[in-house]
Amino acid sequence: MVENDNIKELYARAKKAAEAVEFWSQERVDEVVAAVAWKWMSEEVGNEVARIAAESSGMGNYEHKTMKAKKVRGCYLEMRDAKTAGIIREDKDRKYITYGKPIGVVANVVPCTNPGITTKHIGLSLLKTRNACIVSPHPRTKLATYRVVQWGRAVLKALNAPEDLMLCIQEPSNEKTVELMQTCDFAVATGGKALIKVVHAAGTPAITVGAGNVRTIIDPSADPKHVAYCVHKSKTFDNSTSCSSENAISVHVDCWDAVMKELKAVGGHMLNDDEREKLKNALWPDGRTLNRDMVASHVQNIAKHAGITVPENTAFLMVMGKEIGPSDPFSGEKLSLTLTVWKWSDFETELKHLRKNLEYIGIGHSACIHSMKPEQWHRMAEFIPTGRINVNAPNTKVNSGSWYAAQEFTTTLACGQWQGNSSTENINYKHFLQETRMCMPYTDWVSCDFREHIPTDEEVWGKRLKFVKEKITPIKLGIPFPKYEAHPNSKYYKFPHFD
Repeated sequence: MVENDNIKELYARAKKAAEAVEFWSQERVDEVVAAVAWKWMSEEVGNEVARIAAESSGMGNYEHKTMKAKKVRGCYLEMRDAKTAGIIREDKDRKYITYGKPIGVVANVVPCTNPGITTKHIGLSLLKTRNACIVSPHPRTKLATYRVVQWGRAVLKALNAPEDLMLCIQEPSNEKTVELMQTCDFAVATGGKALIKVVHAAGTPAITVGAGNVRTIIDPSADPKHVAYCVHKSKTFDNSTSCSSENAISVHVDCWDAVMKELKAVGGHMLNDDEREKLKNALWPDGRTLNRDMVASHVQNIAKHAGITVPENTAFLMVMGKEIGPSDPFSGEKLSLTLTVWKWSDFETELKHLRKNLEYIGIGHSACIHSMKPEQWHRMAEFIPTGRINVNAPNTKVNSGSWYAAQEFTTTLACGQWQGNSSTENINYKHFLQETRMCMPYTDWVSCDFREHIPTDEEVWGKRLKFVKEKITPIKLGIPFPKYEAHPNSKYYKFPHFD
């Protein structure tokens, strides 16, 4: 790759590549996507990128990052047989055909927490939809992201496909990222609230995501050992780099002792009030901003910086929840091996408390529950404003796609209008595909017989026809018809009289 971070030149190269593949057949698209996915999922690439990401940034866990790389398998499988080129849908009864269309050049802003798999997942989604991408990596993990792009370009070259379908800024900066988003045809940005504002300020159509702040509710009907297993598996994965990682758990008073015993057995260590205050000062030195050096850091390193001593087998730290809001940052997203613990006794009260917490940070993202009571699952899903509710599972492992739950594979979790996003879905190839619908008349168009069947009131309102006729028809506005000056062009038409 030519080392050149001139955004306009990068865009010109990517645009040329996008134009070259605009009318690729589905077979050609699928061949290229399969090949890139295979290479990106390989241990050769996965292990190399994982090492660069973990070692150069000091964030996360090398072994877990290699496991993340294997999510390419699921990402690819979900898009493998999808039609994205030419005719993608046809309805012979309603006489319409839908064609898939690419967007063009997409800016992909990648976070430091997932420099490898986010680049791969979005990259495959864009290849599947015949788009080119220019990646803007995080400065802290730029080498890992760039390495992914290099491997992708090597595969494209081997297949005689345009290498410039994948490009990457090599020396990223905020200024370059903003210019990139302003220049490209579309943008996707994986990051928090501050990034969302920057993306939308660029004025380019975009997909954004939002901050997580997952809380897991634990009911007495759940098995304490299973709960501890899930919380440990989720909380410690890649040192909590994931926005899907539990930031808090809320334990019912009746199972408090049993759950806390099992959490201790898997490495959870509860801090006292004095230690809690020291940890708070280490995580938020100014009282507001999360210390980046503590993000996804080893638990012993966090303890060292906080000036506290914890057992060698500690896997994550626990603190009691006190208040919701800026006065107690433990109620927010921590992106570290720190877990806030709450108590509850009444389910409806707990749901309101969780909702209040999400309204502070994390609304629209995710929540989890461990319970054997389906009525609680459904009530939570109905009442809590998040795009995802996970049941009896390690939230981090299932929230962005897995082999034992039905959330779609992704690394980009949208949070809906709750966080200023355009979707609540797990972002994938479908969000980078434009469509053209071609429709034909239902009737004999050759003879210009355009007789139309307009549905009757009975067909349209169905079982509610009687209700609207009897209850709605008699309603009167009770306000005189407004007075206004008629537009000169209105003289060509006749209008009814209204009193």
